[in-house]
Amino acid sequence: MDIKLAKKFYSQMLLIRRFEEKCIELYSSEKIRGFLHLYIGEEAIAVGVMHALSAEDAVIATYREHGHALARGISAKSIMAEMYGKVEGCAGGRGGSMHIFDAKRRFYGGNAIVGGGLPLAVGMALADKMMKRDRVTACFFGDGAVAEGEFHESLNLASLWQLPVLFICENNYYAMGTALEFSESEVNLSKKAASYRINSFQVDGMDVTQVAESAKNAVEDIKSGKGPVFLECLTYRFRAHSMFDAELYRKKTEVNEWKDKGPLVTFKKNLEERGLWSKINAQEIEDEITKTIDDAVTFAENGTLEPISDLEKFVYSPEEVQ
Repeated sequence: MDIKLAKKFYSQMLLIRRFEEKCIELYSSEKIRGFLHLYIGEEAIAVGVMHALSAEDAVIATYREHGHALARGISAKSIMAEMYGKVEGCAGGRGGSMHIFDAKRRFYGGNAIVGGGLPLAVGMALADKMMKRDRVTACFFGDGAVAEGEFHESLNLASLWQLPVLFICENNYYAMGTALEFSESEVNLSKKAASYRINSFQVDGMDVTQVAESAKNAVEDIKSGKGPVFLECLTYRFRAHSMFDAELYRKKTEVNEWKDKGPLVTFKKNLEERGLWSKINAQEIEDEITKTIDDAVTFAENGTLEPISDLEKFVYSPEEVQ
């Protein structure tokens, strides 16, 4: 790994972490309303996978998607304004935290339905194959989605039709609040995917370099016509499922043990072993990120609320459609 890539990975993961820490403050002060699902602890997956994708590839994410959006290159200003419900947000302020969207960057949500992005990914990949476009659709989802019917339907069709889909399961072991061992008879989720004759792998979702390498190999295989690939990224969310979660299903000692091997900690140790940590200038990166987030908050604070006259905009009745 060269110093440029090391700096990129660290900067992106730290930006996600600091952005979400600021979101906690803003939510507590009621600047951000509605639901808020944090990605803290899972940063290595978004950063590693996005590094393997091209600008032409598509991304479909979950409602825990701030990290995916930032790693994809959507600006912190645009995302923060969206979370404030301002017109300047990437979805015009109508999507909020769970529906980050940016067509120019081929980032198609943000989906509030558990597993809801899986059939969309299959449809987009089918279109690309029929149009003979050299693209991959990367679909992120959590371990909770594996219990949904569309998981099995989507993997089955992707395999039957040999579609260019990269399925990324962010397995943080608890879904919304139920331990994996109590919801799945087979806790190795990559085995479930393999049962559909899909090339499936488990990777350390706390190690950005391992995620990036696995995703790169997967994308190359998909684009060479070998069909879909399933990556199960073993990870852990350090925060509650959402800001409404009392988090009574796991012990604080367990959370702290995972924090000791989190993405930023793991990557720093990796760079120290390679003699690169002292060369990336961590304080300079921290200062740049602080300014980026401060600017994003100012942008959102000064943004525009949609006028009441637009209340019925994009809303259609059957009579109007006719």
